Amino acid sequence: MRLSGKKIFIIVLLILVVFVSGFLLWANDTLEAEEGALEALKGNKDVKVRTDSYITFEPEEKTKTGFIFYPGAKVDPEAYAPLALEMAEKGIFTVITPMPLNLAIFGVDKALGVMNNYPEIENWFFGGHSLGGAMAAQFTHSNPRMIKGLVLLAAYPAKNSKLNTSNTPVLSIYASEDGLATPEKINNSKQYLPEDTEFVLIEGGNHAQFGDYGEQKGDGTATIPQEEQRRITVKKIIDFIEENE
Repeated sequence: MRLSGKKIFIIVLLILVVFVSGFLLWANDTLEAEEGALEALKGNKDVKVRTDSYITFEPEEKTKTGFIFYPGAKVDPEAYAPLALEMAEKGIFTVITPMPLNLAIFGVDKALGVMNNYPEIENWFFGGHSLGGAMAAQFTHSNPRMIKGLVLLAAYPAKNSKLNTSNTPVLSIYASEDGLATPEKINNSKQYLPEDTEFVLIEGGNHAQFGDYGEQKGDGTATIPQEEQRRITVKKIIDFIEENE
């Protein structure tokens, strides 16, 4: 039996509706921020936190240095609040950027809005976790003069956004027990990064402990506490910023 053009159109439309609906359900099934992250969102006497278009962590003492952070795929951006709070406590104005459909691939240029909103910040550093880090690398590839330095947490650039000829300083922090951005993958990505990239391996850390959202499918088991992994991460980022301001 031959189908009419109208019936074919209806069938194709139904398939598209099912596909899009399924994708939206998948994208919005996020890894939620845990109790420690929700507590960090309250800020403290030294850091004021605002949650509107962005999640901002503003140190009490004014600064001209800022850090923009892209979340990992399908991770609640609030899950990175503990890391952002500790950064701000060290004097760095820190901004977490929520992403469309919780995927940084749909918000690569979100950093531009942050920079426009906070013109008082003169030195912008940039980073991200997992897919967020890959998209931060892509932004840096396209806008090298806007960024003082790039921080990759369990992340590496895609082939179409190589930084191996870039003059932008790069810090790559990864973990020995990461089952997703494995040490092997990080090592294989070195060809896409500048020769002077600083690589930091956190022994005993895993993928999910760069945020605070619980366990992640496919990840390895950490052998150090989350707080220890975050302490090492924040110290390395602060040292990197101070060296490149």
